Amino acid sequence: MTSAVALGLKENWRQFCLLVLINAFVGGMVGIERTVVPLIGAKEFGIASTTLLVSFIVSFGVVKALANLVSGQLADKWGRRRVLVLGWLFGLPVPFMILAAPNWEWVIAANALLGVSQGFAWSMTVIMKIDLVGPRGRGLAVGLNEFAGYFSVGLTALATGYLAAQYGLRPVPIYLGVGYAVLGTILSVFLVKDTSSHIRLEMKQAADEGRNLSFREVFLLTSFKDRNLFAASQAGLVNNLNDGMSWGIFPLFFTTFGLGVEKIGILKAAYPMVWGMLQVATGPLSDKWGRKGLIVAGMWIQAGALLLTALTGEFKWWLVASIFLGLGTAMVYPSLIAAVSDASQPSWRARSLSVYRFWRDLGYAVGALSAGLIADHFGFRWAIIAIAGLTFVSGAIVAVLMHERKS
Repeated sequence: MTSAVALGLKENWRQFCLLVLINAFVGGMVGIERTVVPLIGAKEFGIASTTLLVSFIVSFGVVKALANLVSGQLADKWGRRRVLVLGWLFGLPVPFMILAAPNWEWVIAANALLGVSQGFAWSMTVIMKIDLVGPRGRGLAVGLNEFAGYFSVGLTALATGYLAAQYGLRPVPIYLGVGYAVLGTILSVFLVKDTSSHIRLEMKQAADEGRNLSFREVFLLTSFKDRNLFAASQAGLVNNLNDGMSWGIFPLFFTTFGLGVEKIGILKAAYPMVWGMLQVATGPLSDKWGRKGLIVAGMWIQAGALLLTALTGEFKWWLVASIFLGLGTAMVYPSLIAAVSDASQPSWRARSLSVYRFWRDLGYAVGALSAGLIADHFGFRWAIIAIAGLTFVSGAIVAVLMHERKS
C-alpha cells in the first residue's frame, strides 16, 4: 500500500483541493459572526458593557485553544479524518443556536461549540495538507489552506453585512452558516481520506528522531524551550489577540461614528479577504525567502494598520487600514505555521502544531477580554492603540529570537 503513496501537491491534488473547499466552509462558519453577532448583542439584547459583549469571543477563543491542544493527540491516535468529522459534528448546531437564541447566553454557548469545531476541523485541514505535500511545499500548502479559510471569512462577513442591511440581523444572514455546516459535514464524512500513509512515508524519508517524545515534552518545546517555536507561539498569540480585538471592538468603534451595518460589513470583509487572497503568494514566498522576515515585517505592518484605525475617523482611512491589516496578517499566518512545521519532526509535528495553535487561538480570548476592559475604562480608541503597541513588540521578539530555517 505504501508504495502507491507519494508526497507532493501534484500527486495528491484531488484530496488537497477537497480539503481547500472544506476549509472554505470552516472559515465561513466564523464569517457569519464577524459583522452581525456583536451588533446582535448591542442592538437586540441591549448589552452596554463592552467586556460582556465580547464574552462570546472569549468563550470561542478559550474553547478553540483547548480543542487545538488535544487535536494533535487525537489525530495521532484516531487519524486526521475522524477528528475532522468530529469537528463538523460539533459545528452543526451553531447556526441554529444563533438563529433561535432568546438571550446572550445562547450565543456564548454556540461560540463554545464553534470553538471546538474550529479547533478540530481547521487544525485537521492544515495538518492533512502538510501531510500530503511533504517538506518542500509547506508554505504553499498552508498558504492555500489559509487563503480558503480567511477569504471565506471575509466574503461571508461582506455577505452578512449586506443581508443584515436588507433583512435585519436575524435570521437571514445566519442561514449561510446552516449551508456551510451541512455541506462541510457531508464532504468530510463521504469524500475525505485519511493521510496516515503519507505520514509514515515522510517519517521514513526524514530519518525521524522524535518518535519517543511525550506530549509534555512537545508542549514544553513548542511553548518555551525551542527558541524558534517559542518565537512563533508568542507571535501567533499576539496576531490572534489583535484579531480578537478587531472582531469585537471594530464594529462598535465604527458605529460611534455613525457608520451603518453595510459599510461595517465592507470593512470587516476587506481585512480577512485581503489576508486570505495574499496567502496564496506569501505562503510560497516563505518557502523561497524564509519565514522570519515575513513574520517580523507582517507584525509591524499590522501594528501600523491598527494605529491608523485608531487615529482616524473616516471610512476611506479605515478601509486603507483594513487592507494593510490584511496584508500584514497574510505575511505572518502561513509563515508561522510553516516555521513550526520546519522545527518539528513528522512523528510529533501534529502535536507541536496543536500546541502552537493552542497559544495562537488563546489570543482571541486574551485580545477580546483585554480590549473590552480597556475600552470600558478608557474608550475604544485606547484599546486599539494598546493592542497596536503589543503587536509591534511581538514582531521585535521574533526579530531577536528566531533563527531562519529554510525547508
